[in-house]
Amino acid sequence: MEIYLVRHTETICEKGICYGQSDVNIAEPFDEIFDRIISELPSEAIIFSSPLKRCSILAKHIQKNIKTISYKEDDRLKEMNFGDWELKNWNEIPPEQLNSWMEDFVNIPVLNGESFTALHKRVGDFLAEQISQKIQEAIIIVAHAGIIRSILCHQTSLPLKEAFQNKVDFGQVIKIKY
Repeated sequence: MEIYLVRHTETICEKGICYGQSDVNIAEPFDEIFDRIISELPSEAIIFSSPLKRCSILAKHIQKNIKTISYKEDDRLKEMNFGDWELKNWNEIPPEQLNSWMEDFVNIPVLNGESFTALHKRVGDFLAEQISQKIQEAIIIVAHAGIIRSILCHQTSLPLKEAFQNKVDFGQVIKIKY
């Protein structure tokens, strides 16, 4: 089956802000970018989206512009939970916390947040439940860079510590065979 992984477009957050599961809006104008994204997608698909508005706005636009077999928002597609770091500038995070996490982001959770392993597990649960059903139709997943990197790790068996080898730009569409 073909899966189209779509990262949301740029947000209104300034560069350097940690905004994982914070429900921030997308930057406008976005119509031209949305049209380009749609041109890279199949004309008919099942759509899954993170419920965070930076994804759901794009997913609902896609839903209106292609033949949609079904549309579902799933909490397991939310970006990494950065806990106490949400909406803080990366430079404001205490260095002892940040450095410890940077050395092992795979296993060390952010204070009151989660680790990349926890994110990867919920993505795996989503894939097992929603994608492993021998679906023949194309699937579009509108999500975040962390989620897309996790899916690519599931797909290629890339170790989680190497996940950032997968560059995922704002508004990028990545097509995979699953």
